[in-house]
Amino acid sequence: MTSYIQVVTTVDSQEAAEKIAATVLEGRLAACVQISPCTSMYHWRGEVETAAEFLCVMKSRSDLLDALEEAVAAAHPYEVPEIIATEALRCGRAYEGWLSSELRPPRQE
Repeated sequence: MTSYIQVVTTVDSQEAAEKIAATVLEGRLAACVQISPCTSMYHWRGEVETAAEFLCVMKSRSDLLDALEEAVAAAHPYEVPEIIATEALRCGRAYEGWLSSELRPPRQE
């Protein structure tokens, strides 16, 4: 059974978010990237920081995670990019079919 995932990252600008989205979509590593503004609070170098950021939520498949992570990291402006993947418990059949048609084909072993 195919395992679908959502991968999230945050960046400091709409431009950086769109660059990551374009990179993973062109490579068919993600079928969709949603970009939303958000406020992040986090520990950084001994301080609590607050920043306006853009959240990228990417829809993909678990076998593409290594390549997706590599592509996001290469396009990411941060020293320590957030790249967190969660497995989708279930997808609607129509959405799953769409994901399957828009992502790279699975590798045949």
